[in-house]
Amino acid sequence: MERQAKINHLIELREKAKLGGGIKRIESQHAKGKYTARERIEMLLDEGSFEEFDMFVTHRCTDFGLADQLFLGDGVITGHGTIDGRVVYVFSQDFTVMGGSLSETHANKICKVMDQAMKVGAPVIGINDSGGARIQEGVQSLAAYAEIFQRNIMASGVIPQISAIFGPCAGGAVYSPALTDVIIMSEKNSYMFVTGPKVTKAVTGEDITVEDLGGADVHTGKSGVAHFKAEGEEEGIMLIRKLLEYLPSNNLEDPPATECYDPIHRKEDMLNEIIPLSASQPYDVKDIIHAVVDDSEFLEMHRHFAKNIVVGFAKFNGMPVGIVANQPMFLAGVLDIDASRKAARFVRFCDAFNIPLVTFVDVPGFLPGSRQEHGGIIIQGAKLLFAYGEATVPKVTVTLRKSYGGAHDVMSSKQLRGDINYAWPTAEIAVMGAKGAIEILEGRTIAKMDDPEKKLEYLAQKEEEYIEKFANPYQAAKFGFIDDVIEPRNTRFRVIRALQALATKKDTNPPKKHCNIPL
Repeated sequence: MERQAKINHLIELREKAKLGGGIKRIESQHAKGKYTARERIEMLLDEGSFEEFDMFVTHRCTDFGLADQLFLGDGVITGHGTIDGRVVYVFSQDFTVMGGSLSETHANKICKVMDQAMKVGAPVIGINDSGGARIQEGVQSLAAYAEIFQRNIMASGVIPQISAIFGPCAGGAVYSPALTDVIIMSEKNSYMFVTGPKVTKAVTGEDITVEDLGGADVHTGKSGVAHFKAEGEEEGIMLIRKLLEYLPSNNLEDPPATECYDPIHRKEDMLNEIIPLSASQPYDVKDIIHAVVDDSEFLEMHRHFAKNIVVGFAKFNGMPVGIVANQPMFLAGVLDIDASRKAARFVRFCDAFNIPLVTFVDVPGFLPGSRQEHGGIIIQGAKLLFAYGEATVPKVTVTLRKSYGGAHDVMSSKQLRGDINYAWPTAEIAVMGAKGAIEILEGRTIAKMDDPEKKLEYLAQKEEEYIEKFANPYQAAKFGFIDDVIEPRNTRFRVIRALQALATKKDTNPPKKHCNIPL
């Protein structure tokens, strides 16, 4: 074959590979409102930056008629490119090739980019759209999944791993995204479950739809498996690009700082009046977050799950931070099982990637009741306690209003190596609220009183004494548990100054193989 003929043959093979499963299957993919694997990569990466690996790989199975079904690339597009000029590695499953099913060679391609990403210290982004393991390959496809899982585990806390679910993800396939740092699901077209509706009905008798079993609403709102729900694939891809603005490329780098045009001295007078006069009246903590961060930009994670706590990313003077905040708008901002788990996961994610933590506290305690106790609130709450205590990144805490009981300790207190702990004048730091405290402290005295009016008068007097003592931050400040009481409108400036002072912080944990976090 002449040289030009060989080059022409290469060009033909490339064009064939780019068609995946063929024109008809691409049209079918579009008809479902879904993009192809290559179109997704094109949207995700900087224009012209994608360098593909293993375009000519095909599977090796000859059983069940597979010898006649050879597709270049074998159902997954892999390679590297850039996002805003930063190198990332990517794999995108191609549903047009045998339903994106995972074979041994399909998995090998994914493992290759993960290995390369670890060597160079770059994020891995996986776009999932697959019917699961290729049944014809039997145990080989199962082993192939395990090879991917092992790499997910080794990469955890070393390089950011982001999963986008833009189609089916079922059976063993769900565990690779579950091992990654962030999961994004698109509405309507994506779902995740270990066993599908048919098996569920056969085993349990439960009749349920795909959407109700494992759709985006379920996993972003009920299970907490997914972090973001995108209206469509375009929004999902935009979220990936946005998320990377706050993350370093690996655990040895600092998150990417940018130039800030929002004045650090900016005062927000509304913050002086945002806390209601009544201790039981709610307010939206996100109003406070938006008021103090750069340009009011806050990328909230887990927005639909455990709404009584808010987590997400923002910047202070161009420096990325992770924000954790109790949300009085839901369950009075109380800590329960889901909120503890959600916040603990986020704190550890930030700590793994050198992202400072800013915590806004307004917590009345842990949610009482048999459902919480039987569900393991002790262990779940300990996760958040452990996460804050283990974290070595800069930690700045601002107590806004209530900070009661064990929940006070858990929320990045000074005793959990909180670096700089501020409080607003409205802060109440105590074992519990006035009413409950007086019922315990004065219970015997009250029980001896026969006159109801005197009893009420005595209760009111003692509650007032308790409020006077603890419904302010100065008792805690007296012992150095609060570093300063600050005017609310100056919060932005004080947090930025604190972060600047902590920029060179070095803290370590004792040498160990790994910790034994209460799971």
